[in-house]
Formats: sequence, C-alpha cells, structure tokens
Amino acid sequence: MDQIEHKFVEVNGIKLHVAEIGKESSPAVVFLHGFPEIWYAWRHQMIGVANAGFRAIAPDFRGYGLSDHGVEPEKTSFSDMLYDTLAILDSFNINKVFVIGKDFGAFVAYAFALLRGERVLGVVTLGVPFIPPGPLVSHETLPEGFYISRFRNPGRAEADFSRFDAKTVVKNIYILFSASEIPIASENQEIMDLVEPDTPLPSWFTEEDLVAYGNLYEKSGFQTALKVPYRSLLDERYEFNIEDPKVEGRALLIMGEKDYLFKFPGVEDVINGDEMKKYVPNLEVTYVPNGSHFVQEQFPNQVNQLILAFLGQ
Repeated sequence: MDQIEHKFVEVNGIKLHVAEIGKESSPAVVFLHGFPEIWYAWRHQMIGVANAGFRAIAPDFRGYGLSDHGVEPEKTSFSDMLYDTLAILDSFNINKVFVIGKDFGAFVAYAFALLRGERVLGVVTLGVPFIPPGPLVSHETLPEGFYISRFRNPGRAEADFSRFDAKTVVKNIYILFSASEIPIASENQEIMDLVEPDTPLPSWFTEEDLVAYGNLYEKSGFQTALKVPYRSLLDERYEFNIEDPKVEGRALLIMGEKDYLFKFPGVEDVINGDEMKKYVPNLEVTYVPNGSHFVQEQFPNQVNQLILAFLGQ
C-alpha cells in the first residue's frame, strides 16, 4: 500500500484526489469505483496491474473520499463523473487507456467507451452489466422498502445515516451489499436497521479497511454519494443522446455468482440474453464462484488474474 502515490489534480474547477502506481511510460489503466467505495476499493488491483507493468490510476469521484465537492454539490450529475475522468487523463497526457469500472463506475466506464471509443483500449466492468438504453431494469415490483427507493427519497437516507458515524454507515452497507439478497426494509424500518449492531464484517474486509473508508467518508459525507448514483444516475445515464450506443472494442464483465444484483428483476436476463450483445458485441462474461458484489476485494487474486489476462490479450 505504501508504494501507491497520492496527488491532487485541479480539473473542471475542482480539486480531485487521484491514487496511482506504476511508471508513467507504462500502458495506463484507470479504475472507477462504485458506492460506497473510494479509490481504496481498488488497492489490490492497482498493485497487481502495476507489478505486471501497467500504470494504475484510481480517482475519488467528486464528492467522494478526498476529492472536493462541486460548488453546487446538489447539482452533481453522472456526466460530471465522466468528464472529470476524461479531464484527469488529459492532465496526465494519457491518450489511450484501459477502463475498469465497478458498480455505478461501470456506467461511467461504458459512457467513456461510447463517447471516446478511440481512447479506450478495452473495458472491464464488475458487478454491473451494460444496460441497454431506456429505463433501467424495472424494480417497480419490489416493495417500498427497497434500498434504492429509500436512497432516492431526499432526506430519508440522510436522516437514517445521521444516527450513526460514517464508519458504521459504511460497515452496514458493506454487510448488506455483500449478501446475496436485495436489502429491503419493512414499512416502519430504515435501511440501517437491517443490520444488527453485533453483525461481524465480511471475513475479507478488515477493521483496518473499515477505518480507511470511515475516515474518508467522515471528510466527504454522503451528500454526493446519494446524489450520484441514486438520485442522478438512474435518470441521466443516457443524457448524451448517443444515436448508436454500441461499444465496439473488447469488453469483459466480471460477476460474483452470489452478487445480490442477480435478484434485481430482469438483470439475469440482461446478462445471459442476447440483447446485451447487440450493444457490446465483443463482450466476454465470467463468473467468480461464491463472489459477492465486492468480488474484487473478496477474491483479489482471482480478479487480478482475470483482469491481467484481459489486459494482456
């Protein structure tokens, strides 16, 4: 971990934190985190690809970790995350790059490939497939206590989270999202209450890891993290009006076999059906046995092998 360097880059009017490791002359790989993650979620993969001769770059999205919020954080959008990423790479004079995205970072990765395909050497996504244009897979059949519905409700998640310190909020979300069932609260229950106080962390997530996350979320808070993805991404994924949203380059989807995303209505059909191939014709899908939504932290060596095999093709 000590060999990972940290710097701040001023782009688009704000200061963003970037972690990186590897020689500047090496082929670049940019890692895009999800929620409730930060650059730290990629610590194992960054060291793995750097040891294999690549340059690993992992920013904190604006409003996350050590990166600044925008002047009007309540207006932060999905497109900000994309254009910040492009601007970071421009500031490093990186023209071509492998893009790896997890969770909502996968949407940023695919938007990058759709809009700046000439700069993308390949796309790897974890935990979220390419979702064809149009509404996201329907969750209208899920109960009112579905966690995304709760997180999209302005004020409700803030009130729920405010009862705990940031470390406890992150702990609870990691416990919930590493399970194989969708977090759904009852009518008079909040999402945080789904986790009993004495519930242990997943075995692969240490107290040291939790402290690292908690410290950074104490700094950033959850305002932007609730806005993007939950109150922005679902509405703005295709705000760019791409006429033919086809990812022409190589692509890899890594899914943990026990990822709770499989319980979302329609997701399994998207992953296993032919529809996704229309938009990502060169896609390879691979499954990690017993893998959760945090498969890159749970089974880092196995995920590193999959990523390195892809980068080396």
